[in-house]
Amino acid sequence: MRSTGNSADVRPLLLLGAGARPYREHLLQRIAAVHPVVLLGSAPSTWAGPYLHREVTADLTDTEALTVAVKQIHEETALAGICTYMEHYVELAAQLAARIGLPGTPPASVTACRDKARTRQVLAEHGIASAASHLVADEDAALQAARSLGYPVVVKPRAMGGSAGVVRADTDDEVRAAFRRASSETVLGLDAFAVPGVLVEEYLAGDEISAEAVVLGPGDVRIVAITRKRLGAEPRFQEVGHLVDAADPLLEDATVTHTVTSAVQALGIERGVLHIELRLTARGPALIEVNARPGGDLIPHLVRLATGVELAQAAAALATGAVPNLVPTRRRAAAVQFLYPPDTGVVTHLSAPAEVRSVRWLDRLVWTRHPGDRVAAPPHASIDDRLAHWVVTGADRVQCDSRVAHVLSQVNARVSSLPHTTACAG
Repeated sequence: MRSTGNSADVRPLLLLGAGARPYREHLLQRIAAVHPVVLLGSAPSTWAGPYLHREVTADLTDTEALTVAVKQIHEETALAGICTYMEHYVELAAQLAARIGLPGTPPASVTACRDKARTRQVLAEHGIASAASHLVADEDAALQAARSLGYPVVVKPRAMGGSAGVVRADTDDEVRAAFRRASSETVLGLDAFAVPGVLVEEYLAGDEISAEAVVLGPGDVRIVAITRKRLGAEPRFQEVGHLVDAADPLLEDATVTHTVTSAVQALGIERGVLHIELRLTARGPALIEVNARPGGDLIPHLVRLATGVELAQAAAALATGAVPNLVPTRRRAAAVQFLYPPDTGVVTHLSAPAEVRSVRWLDRLVWTRHPGDRVAAPPHASIDDRLAHWVVTGADRVQCDSRVAHVLSQVNARVSSLPHTTACAG
C-alpha cells in the first residue's frame, strides 16, 4: 500500500484518470508514495486499486455535474489539490481547481495549450519561434494554405495527441488525403475531449526534442531534463523512442531556455509540470507544442532514472501549493524504445531470451500486445499498435543507444499478414 514518504501534507489528492497501466503505473506509484490518492474516473480502474485511498466514478465530460461532485468530495475529505497526467483531463483539472479554490494554473492557459491553433496564435503574437500555421475548414482551404506556405507542409488535428493524424504532405493530392485523415483520426478516445479542426503548418526540418519543465510560479521556469526523440519515417511523425541524458548540452543552451521560458510566460502558465516539444531548425529552436502535463511514453520515468528528479511528485506538490524538490541526485542516461509491428495482421509470436531480461541495465521489457491481437504496421500504426517497449540505463547517450539496439536484436516478434482479397464486400 501507499507510503506518505516525507510529505507533511497527507490530505488526499484528487487524480483525474488512471490511464493504461504499462504507460501510467510509474506515475501513480510515485504520486501515491507521497499523497493519499482519490481517483476520479469514468469507469473503475482494473489495476490502480493498490495505490488508491478511494475511487470515485463519474461522467468526466459533464463539468457542471463534476463540480458539484468534487465539491462534495472536498467537503468530506478536505482535498489537498487536483491533478492529472492525462491529456484528456488537463482542462478539466484546471477548471475544477479554480472553481473549488485549490491551487492551479489559469484554465484559459491550459485551454491555449490544448488548442494548437490558439497556441500558434499566442506564440506569433509574442514573436516566439514556431511554425507558420493556418486553421482550415475544408480540403480546398487546406490546399490554399499549403500552396501559400510552400511544400512540404504538415497537416495535423487541432487538438489531438500521440501524433495521431499528423502527416507531412508534399503535393496537392497528399494535402487532401491528409486533411481527411486529420479530420477523423483519434487515439485513446481523445476526440471526446478535443476541439475539432485541422491545421496546415510550415514544415520544420531538424531534430525533435522536448523540454521537461517545471513552473514554480509566474516567470519561474526550470528545465529539469531534455528528451531526445526518435521518430519513425516520414510522412508520419510516430515516436519510436526517447532518450534522456542528465549531461545533455542543451540544458545549458540559452536559446532553448529562452524559447521555452518565453512560451510559458506568453501562455500564462503559472504552475505545473510541462512537456514542451521543439524542433532544432537551422534558424534555431522552434516550438512545436506545449503540453500542460508531464510527458507521456514513460518520459518522467526516464528523467527519474537519469537525474533522480521526480516529475510525478513535482506535479502533485504543485497541485497542492507546495514547492517540489528539483535537485538532481544522479548523472546518468536512460532510454525507451517502442516496437511497432513489422506487418499488418495478427500477432503470432512474441519472445525475448531470458538472458536479455536478466541484465542489470534493462529496467523493463513490457509486452503491450499479445498473440491473437490484430495490429497495423507503420505508416498506418498508432500507439495502440505497439507490440512492446523496453527501458535501458547507461552512463551516457552512446551506451544507451547501444543497449537499446542490443535488445532490439534479441526480441522476436512475428505477425501473420492479413490475406489480400479482390472480392467485393457486400
